[in-house]
Amino acid sequence: MSLEETAFVRLMKHPVKYRWFLFSKLPSAYFSGVKVKHIDEKKCITVVPYKWFSKNPFHSTYFACLSMAAEMSTGALSMLHLYKRNPPISMLVIKIESEFFKKAKGITTFTCESGEEIRLIIEKAIETGIAQTIKVSSIGRNEEGEKVAEFFITWSFKAKTKNIDQK
Repeated sequence: MSLEETAFVRLMKHPVKYRWFLFSKLPSAYFSGVKVKHIDEKKCITVVPYKWFSKNPFHSTYFACLSMAAEMSTGALSMLHLYKRNPPISMLVIKIESEFFKKAKGITTFTCESGEEIRLIIEKAIETGIAQTIKVSSIGRNEEGEKVAEFFITWSFKAKTKNIDQK
């Protein structure tokens, strides 16, 4: 892992800085209780609890809260590989697909294991100067290990370039 990636992992594991990041940039995830449990260059694991703020009228976790946790597992991996990059890279979700298999009751854990593929597509975006897309999967499991949902998130990465006309 590079020094930048190590620094990013330290930030994500710092209890105060991580909570401040969520509160200031992703308040819905903060109030829903979404947390990053593990992150390295290849894999990210997030969790979302079933609680008052994340529940729906059907006694399960609201799909939007599940979506936040799934997206965060893929987005945090992307941010890890983008942290302090030169040139800077913009990232954008361009598509989300999902399948639901069981009611999400209790803690749902999402795992994305596409870190290496994300890193390679970012490198390609830098090399070519052309926006690149990648579709990655995040699988949500309940506390018994049963598959609750699977999300497919398509990301776009593009190297930012300076406009010569801008001052």
